Parts: sequence; C-alpha cells; structure tokens
Amino acid sequence: MLGLLVVFSLGQGSGPNTMFSFFRKPSDMILLVGLGNPDAKYAGNRHNIGFMAMDAAADEFMFPQFREKFQGLYTEGRVGNQKVGLLKPQTYMNESGRSVGAAVKFFKIDPAHVYVFHDELDLDPGKLRVRFGGGNAGHNGLKSIQAHLGTQDYWRIRMGIGHPGEKSRVSGYVLSDFAKEEREGWLSKQIPAVAKHLPLLLAEDKDKYMTKVAADAPAPGQKQKDEK
Repeated sequence: MLGLLVVFSLGQGSGPNTMFSFFRKPSDMILLVGLGNPDAKYAGNRHNIGFMAMDAAADEFMFPQFREKFQGLYTEGRVGNQKVGLLKPQTYMNESGRSVGAAVKFFKIDPAHVYVFHDELDLDPGKLRVRFGGGNAGHNGLKSIQAHLGTQDYWRIRMGIGHPGEKSRVSGYVLSDFAKEEREGWLSKQIPAVAKHLPLLLAEDKDKYMTKVAADAPAPGQKQKDEK
C-alpha cells in the first residue's frame, strides 16, 4: 500500500502523465527533426529546408497530418518496420532545442536516435552530408539542440545552401527564399530524394543514403564534373 501511495504522489505532483511515464521504458522510436522558422512568410526561406524535408517525408510514407505538440508540429508513423516521429519546432530557429528536448524527454529517446535536417552554409547548394556528432559550425538551431539534449551525439543531415561570401550577408541570405532556378532545379529533386531514401539512413547506412540522394538529385555542376 505504501508503494502505491508513493507512485500516486509522483503522478499528482507533475501532471497527468507522470505516473505512467515513471514506468515507461526507453523508446526505440527514431525522431527526425527538420529545422526552420514558423509563419508563412518564412516558408520558402533557405533556413527552412529542414521543414521542407519533413513535409516530404510525411508525404512519402503517408503519415497523418502534423498536429501541435512539443512546442512544434508533430506526426508519427512507420518507415518500414521502424516507428518514426517527425518534428518541426515552432519556437523559431534559435530555440529549436526547447521543442526537440520536450519530445526526447517525453518518449525517452536516446539522442543517438535523433536525426536533425538543417541548412548548411559550408556546403555548396544541392550537396548533402550526414554526420554523427561534432561541432555546430555556428548554427544557432544546433547550438540550442545541444544545450537541451546535453550532448553533441546526435545525427545531423547537412543540406547545402551555399554561402553568400561575406559574413555580414549571412542573416539576410538564409532568411531569403530560394531563387526560382533553385526551386525548379536541384531543390525540386533533392527534397523528394531525401525522403525517398530514408530507410537507408534509419539503418545507419549513411554512405549509401548519400550516394542514392546524390544520384537522384545531383548538385548543380556535379554531372559536368563527373563527366570530365
């Protein structure tokens, strides 16, 4: 009886789900996070390429509609036999970790099962690289996620947008829309490819994933280089 009273006290102290989360085992769910800024005016921005990837993933694998949860827009379903959550933080880029941290805490997800899709200034437009752990390269969204997870050990899918050339121009560049030739060119191919080949990424076959995405969506100029 005493044991039951203790558990009941824990449940009342921290909200309606605490009594059940106290018993919950660590989850085998994988969380995919796309970074960006909320509001329609940012939808086509380079900074929002992560949101674009999440929308494509939801379409590719026929997930339910996104709903408000974890200070973000969230949906879940299956990619093959793997349970997967998709999250688009609505906290604005610099506070992305608040949303990611809330989801990770609720589901008890190992940070090593978190995959963050984000814009990358240090990669040419259309190039994609996958990396586990490492630094944040000045990306405020990644800094926030590291602060809330307490570790750098999560996956990053670095989606190249190129660099404007001068540091003073970076903010305006990432907060501007992709050019029409980008939207109708490499971006229109890369976003579907990023989603289509997710089973390889979730199997941690990152090299094959990058190869398949690049084959479906070559970066601008890559084909010409390969033919030389």
